[in-house]
Amino acid sequence: MAGPLPLGDPAPADGRLPSDLAIDPAVPFSAYLHVPFCRVRCGYCDFNTYTSGELRGAKQEDYASTLITEIDLAKRVLADAGALRPMDTVFFGGGTPTLLPAGDLARMLGAATDAFGLTDGAEVTVEANPDTVTPGVARTLADAGVTRLSIGMQSAVPHVLAALDRTHRPENVTTAVAAAKDAGLAVSVDLIYGAPGESLADWEASLDAALALESDHISAYALIIEDGTKLARQIRRGEVPTPDDDLQADMYELADARLAAAGFDWYEISNWSRTVEQRSRHNLAYWRGSDWWGFGPGAHSHIAGLRWWNVKHPAAYAQRLAAEESPAAGTERPDAKSRTLERILLLSRIREGIAVADLQPDKRTRVAGLIADGLVDPAAAVRGRGRVQLTLRGRLLADAVVRELTD
Repeated sequence: MAGPLPLGDPAPADGRLPSDLAIDPAVPFSAYLHVPFCRVRCGYCDFNTYTSGELRGAKQEDYASTLITEIDLAKRVLADAGALRPMDTVFFGGGTPTLLPAGDLARMLGAATDAFGLTDGAEVTVEANPDTVTPGVARTLADAGVTRLSIGMQSAVPHVLAALDRTHRPENVTTAVAAAKDAGLAVSVDLIYGAPGESLADWEASLDAALALESDHISAYALIIEDGTKLARQIRRGEVPTPDDDLQADMYELADARLAAAGFDWYEISNWSRTVEQRSRHNLAYWRGSDWWGFGPGAHSHIAGLRWWNVKHPAAYAQRLAAEESPAAGTERPDAKSRTLERILLLSRIREGIAVADLQPDKRTRVAGLIADGLVDPAAAVRGRGRVQLTLRGRLLADAVVRELTD
């Protein structure tokens, strides 16, 4: 289970949006559907997920119907606010969404589509554990309107998977990708690097295996040790070593080089695609600050600068909705300074970067120093009229770039 929810103001029981909220109908709208179920908890994971023994009153078989109740609530709330828009992207995340029957996922997507509609060419993604993807599952999802499968490969090396508490067999990734492709779905594979005991050669083997799958998109995330996780406790007790920052940097550079040589282009620090069209539009919606409604326990939402988050436990979530109340636990409206910091933090991560003109005047003068340090592309920021775009070195030191542009 994830850590505590943020502090914030009380959320209205009916979910109503503030009357003074300035909603721009031209801003794209997305939906995130959280499925909080996992067979086992991976040692590194701090997401809001639950194994069967942790559900305490919530029933997995009832989940689709419960979430659809929140979809109905969202439709009323957004319609009352004059903010009803078709979805540009939909993302089923978790947890393991494909632990639910594919028919349940299809029903949830159908309810969201009936409530909001879909834009032409909308992107609809489902995250999947390789062991849960069969040809039948892939076909059912494709028939329901899913366009993209994001498969949690993590590694191709058995001892690395074991260190991460991943239960799937490496060969099942190949069969899952084949099933998705046969159903006409676009495919992304997700990797994690820097696990305890993982060598540079292990990581290279995983990259080679991922490239052999001929997917459209690859994500590669550095392992982060989150407080409260099994892995954090193992490190604290000295049972496994702390991830080596220098080794993780070498792994990132290797990934960028190998992926570039295979025709992939980075568009966000941890994400590469073969073409612009194959980028994850849903994740770009987050980085660009678009509007989205997060459905499910612990899910976060953002509309026109207003943020809120749902109660964490599936049982509490179901109880709120059964009582015809919003499942929101809290809400906040960040001030201008916080919004500026977040905008720089997010936009600096993507390839397009942030316009120099959007920085505070006293921070624009710092761009030259970032160029001199090899962190920002000089051609993109020429004479201060361009954009702050990270170099490879800048991607490795992105937090330092953000501090320089905001402190």
